[in-house]
Amino acid sequence: MSSTRSPDHWRSSSSRLLGLYCILFVAWSSLLLGVMYWRISDYLNDLTESGLQQRAHLFMSFDGPALDDALRDSQRFDLHQVYTYGLFDKAGVAMAGPLTAIPEGLPLDGNSHQVAGWTLVDGRHESGGSALGVVTRDGRTLVFVRQNGKLMAVNSIILDALLWGVSLTVIPGLVGWHLLRRRPLKRIQQIEAATNRIIAGDLGQRLPVSNRRDEIDRLSSIVNAMLERIEQLMTEVKGVCDSIAHDLRTPLTRLRAHLYRMRVGLDEHDPHADPLDKALAETDMLMARFAALLRVSELESHQRRSAFDEVDIADLLQELHHFYLPLAEEKQQDLQLQVAPQIGMLRGDRELLFEAVANLLSNALQFTPAHGRILLRAVEDHGAPRIDVIDNGPGIPPQDRTLIYQRFFRSSSSAGQGPGFGLGLSIVAAIAGLHGFRVRAGSAPGGGAWMSIRGAADVLP
Repeated sequence: MSSTRSPDHWRSSSSRLLGLYCILFVAWSSLLLGVMYWRISDYLNDLTESGLQQRAHLFMSFDGPALDDALRDSQRFDLHQVYTYGLFDKAGVAMAGPLTAIPEGLPLDGNSHQVAGWTLVDGRHESGGSALGVVTRDGRTLVFVRQNGKLMAVNSIILDALLWGVSLTVIPGLVGWHLLRRRPLKRIQQIEAATNRIIAGDLGQRLPVSNRRDEIDRLSSIVNAMLERIEQLMTEVKGVCDSIAHDLRTPLTRLRAHLYRMRVGLDEHDPHADPLDKALAETDMLMARFAALLRVSELESHQRRSAFDEVDIADLLQELHHFYLPLAEEKQQDLQLQVAPQIGMLRGDRELLFEAVANLLSNALQFTPAHGRILLRAVEDHGAPRIDVIDNGPGIPPQDRTLIYQRFFRSSSSAGQGPGFGLGLSIVAAIAGLHGFRVRAGSAPGGGAWMSIRGAADVLP
């Protein structure tokens, strides 16, 4: 029985598409907010420069004492002390205002320039700002400065607001991405569960279809239509085989009865006795083959799940070992039993599991030569129980290991190795599929065949 791997949620198409959308949305939002911040910052700088130029233009209309009075009044009414001025004589000596000196490198061209800093009359040194210097009508130098600290504070507030805006956009976006990707993943898990049941042999299962009629529903509908047709064809083919096997049982039984009555009425030395014995043997073989065919069909139709219960693996294998040990001794074979401690229990039909392992043991006894070794064991395999039948017979060719479960298939290594219909491993595969178990074939260490039945991981302690 094959199984599919659990989906990687981070590599699903829905997660990738939603993640890509979130990345593009965040990138575009960041670019937009960056442009907004740049435009606002540029506007505030322009506002600072225009404020300095307007003040210079205003005070250029004054000279002498009138200029001094106007500067003092403007400083008095500038409650926030946004602008600071200084009035200097032709030698650059401070005459009025808080500035003690003309900022270094400031051109007296009436335009706003960035300066490193300036010193005030109270001894404080201000760093970084815009300054404008002009020559008044009476030949003195008038300088206005504005510190960038307040402007930077405004820019910082705007930047914080924009960053918070991006964060409050990204966080809900990530939450939405996580919630939105769960719905398609949940639907994929439902489809996977239905697919696993179909793989297990339940062809009556169909993929779930919702009322949304989206692309997943359209794909599921197409697959369901395909499954409908496949089930119909498989049912027709299987029905023909089962009908032939079932309908021939009665005439074969009558034929055997007639042959048996004819044989009973003959003496041992009658020349017709030997042909009748051979005809009886062939009839018995044919009836056994039809019985095996019907057995496989019964198992594949899932009609035995009602008998499922907890099965003690150790007890099951001990009974099988005890049952086949006399036959192995008669054929001079060494049949050994190994059961791992605390192997636990399986949920299934004990009679069917007995039949499956018995088929594996029968094959091992048939193909293992005299003085050969056969090992029946139960081990833990990654949290799941596994039953192995290992022998040192001719083994199974690698090219036949995927074909041995087909009806009537006989491996090239089994030619001339005794009677058989090629249905034993078909029965084993059908029983394993009914239980949701997995059958594997391989090579034993040192040569020979290795057959295993691996149970589900939910083992009962």
